[in-house]
Amino acid sequence: MTDDWRTSGYSNQAGGHCVEVAETRERVMVRATVNRGAGHLAFPVAEWRALLAGLDRMWSGAVGAFAG
Repeated sequence: MTDDWRTSGYSNQAGGHCVEVAETRERVMVRATVNRGAGHLAFPVAEWRALLAGLDRMWSGAVGAFAG
């Protein structure tokens, strides 16, 4: 597990209604900022990148900044 969670750049200063992401070599974890104690979803890195690439294509570049 990691303590290196980062908040979406689209979040407001109050931290509401957004997600946080943390990465390891094998996984990308995603959790809700408003309920951190509820746990997280974990994705293999390749699946996470495929998800972001698909969203990028679907939204014509609107989420390209997330692909990092």
